[in-house]
Parts: sequence; C-alpha cells; structure tokens
Amino acid sequence: MMGMRALRWVIGAAAIAALGTTLWFATRPPPLTVQGEVSADRVDISPRVSGRVAKLGADTGDRVARGTMLVELESPQLVAALSAAQAALGVARADLDRVNSTRPETITARRADLASADADVTLYQDNYGRQAQLIRSGNTPQARLDEAARNLEAAIRKRESAEAALHLAVTGASPEERALAAAQVKQAEAALRQRSVDVEEMVVRAPMDGEITTKVAELGENFSAGAPLFSMVDIAHPWFTFNLREDLLTGLTVGDSFRITVPALGSKEIPVRVTVINVQGQYATWRATRATGDFDLRTFEVRAVPAEPVEGLRPGMSAIWVRQGH
Repeated sequence: MMGMRALRWVIGAAAIAALGTTLWFATRPPPLTVQGEVSADRVDISPRVSGRVAKLGADTGDRVARGTMLVELESPQLVAALSAAQAALGVARADLDRVNSTRPETITARRADLASADADVTLYQDNYGRQAQLIRSGNTPQARLDEAARNLEAAIRKRESAEAALHLAVTGASPEERALAAAQVKQAEAALRQRSVDVEEMVVRAPMDGEITTKVAELGENFSAGAPLFSMVDIAHPWFTFNLREDLLTGLTVGDSFRITVPALGSKEIPVRVTVINVQGQYATWRATRATGDFDLRTFEVRAVPAEPVEGLRPGMSAIWVRQGH
C-alpha cells in the first residue's frame, strides 16, 4: 500500500513538472528573427576638372588598388592655361630682377651727367665772379651780372638733378616698388601651382582598394567637374546592418557579440560584434494606432562587423539574426 501511494506521488509530481514545462514553453516569447543585409563603403568617383575621356584604366567588376589610374582626361584649355601661367611667372620674375638691379652702363652715364653738371657749375661760378668784379668797377651793365647769376643758379639745379639721378641708379627702385614686384612673383607662382594641380587632376585615380561596380565613363565623352565616372565599393571591409524597433533593443549595447547566418553562404554561423546603434530618421518611426495606451516607436540601425574575415561576403546579401528572448 505504501509503495502504491509513493508511486502515485511520483507520477503526480512528474505530471505537474511536465505541465509546468509545457506552460513555460507556451508562455515564453518566441525568438526574434531579424533580416538585415551586408553593406560596405561605396564611393562615387568624379573629376575635379572638366575634360574629354582619353584613356580608361578599369572596367566594371575589376578589383583595383588605391592610386590606380581609372580615367585620363584631356583638356587643351587647361594645358594652354598652364603655359600662360608659366609665361606670366617668367615676366614677373624678370620685372623683379629689373627692379632689384641697374645696368652698369646706366650708372656710368649718370656719373658722366653729374661730372658735366659740376663742370657747368664751375664755369658759371667763374663767369659770375668776373661779372661781379666788372660791375664794381662800372665796366659792365647790371644785366650781364643778372644773366650770370641766372646761369649759375640753373647750373646748380642741373647738378642737383644729376646727383639725384645717380643716386637713383645706384640704389635702384624704392622699397614699395620692390615689394610690389615680389608680390607679383608670388601671385604668379600661386597661379602656376593652381594650373599645375588642374592638369594633374586630369588623371583620376582610385581613392581606395575596392571593386568597380559601375562605369559611366566612355572614351571620347566630355564630362564636367563633379560628374560621376565610376562607382566602387570596399569589398574587403563589409559590415551587417539591421533595423530594430526601439522596444526590441533591450539589453543590446555597442560591443556585444552574437551570431548570424547569410543564406547566400549556407547555414554556417558567422560571429559578429556590434559597432553602432544609431537612430533612424523620422521616416522610420512606428506610429501608434490607438489614441491611448500606446505610443510611437523609433527605429534604430544596428551595425555589426564580422569578428573574422568571411570569404564570399558581398554587399547586398541578406543576413539573418535570430535573437533569443524576444
């Protein structure tokens, strides 16, 4: 009898445990399955200057390294502008040399003019002295003395002018003229550097390692500055992006790790790490349908990177994240 009673207790306890387990599984929230996709940095490549496509260095699907020549443009206008800038710099430098120096022949001529002016002053000084002696003895009219005085004064002024001309020839241009000529040289050098950069920009190179996904450029076509020529993606550094309603973010923080699957790569689980949790725009807000008892919910982007390189991963592939506890 005691054995039967104990057996009934065991059977009853087992039934209660089984019922509890069934209720626990029935009331436990199912896992949350979130579908995301593989993304990667994408760059649209455009020229900084206008020109005609003269050479193409890549095509759609090509893997290129940073610095690879993608497009070479030609522009006769830019080449002519570069030549004009080079000529303008030469003119500015020649003018600076002219301002900072005086020809020896010019200085010699100015010294000769000064010597001639000195001789004239000496001559007119002697003539004035003779006329002054004669006027005191009454042997010459006053008009002769006045004429000699005027001639002496003119000779003195001429000598002063010759001295100034010689000083100008020796010292050269004024500080203001020198500064202006030097500034014009710097301006011409800056213009030449700008034109040189413009010509260098006619060769468009890959800004990073990646794969060409779109080719717009064709030989012979004209493109303006900023027009897209190629698009490329950084295949080597993909990430996964998922969109979650904010009430589903509970317990998730940057740095967390979890596993996902990519259908295109089979059932293999890929470990990833959360790097970004960022709110989306107002367009991604879930709106409440009831006036009371509910509220609007924002959508957040959860970005994760693979913990290790994954062969065959490409942007646009779907990614499945099964999150337990939701």
